[in-house]
Amino acid sequence: MLRHPTNRPDDRPGARRATLAYGAVSYALFLGVFVYAMWFVADVIVPRSVDRAIHAPVGQAVIIDLGLLSVFAVQHSVMARPAFKRWWTRFVPVAIERSTYVLFASAALALVFWQWRSIDTVVWQVDSEPAAVALYALATVGWMTVLASTFMIDHFELFGVRQVVLAWQSKAHADNGFRTVLLYRLVRHPLMLGFVVAFWATPTMTAGHLLFSLTTTGYILVAIQLEERDLIAALGEQYRVYRDRVPMLVPKLWR
Repeated sequence: MLRHPTNRPDDRPGARRATLAYGAVSYALFLGVFVYAMWFVADVIVPRSVDRAIHAPVGQAVIIDLGLLSVFAVQHSVMARPAFKRWWTRFVPVAIERSTYVLFASAALALVFWQWRSIDTVVWQVDSEPAAVALYALATVGWMTVLASTFMIDHFELFGVRQVVLAWQSKAHADNGFRTVLLYRLVRHPLMLGFVVAFWATPTMTAGHLLFSLTTTGYILVAIQLEERDLIAALGEQYRVYRDRVPMLVPKLWR
């Protein structure tokens, strides 16, 4: 199938440098948003968090917060679908397609952080200091699992850096293929497991935090189904065997 003319590689030095700069900026914004997300959920350092944000009546807060999370969910899922990528890369160069996805996802998350409405009602409170410290430690493990999982596949390809570096070097992009290493041998989606742990492990659960955790966990379960459907379409029996052998999110403690 012929690609759209605007998607032909541009080997001019200026264009290659622009591609590299675009990817670098997108990656830098992702790093900033990722760090802010950890602080946002933990309710530390940042001026607005899941527990301390814009005040609004409860009904209004629920509607706005669900709307914000829906914007992220739609962007994150639609732009990840192969059919959308085939259409999108008629207009956006393949080399920056992933960086553009990362840029849009970062912007959607930043919108959540900026416009989040807090709901202060406390659902549960852990008063024991050792237990609270343990929950904070567990949340940290969750975030570290997220980050580590990206490196177990290909962190820099996942966030578009590898693609723009190859374009800058005028080298062809080669698929690394399907690999199951380390945590991916225990669960199929360790990255998503890390998010779930990080979102729920808190000594103080406000109603706003609970809304955030319930909605994002529900989205994760839906997103996994969409992703695995695409993986089966792309990899066929290879992924079906992996899916039958390895649990989705909860590791087996026995063989």
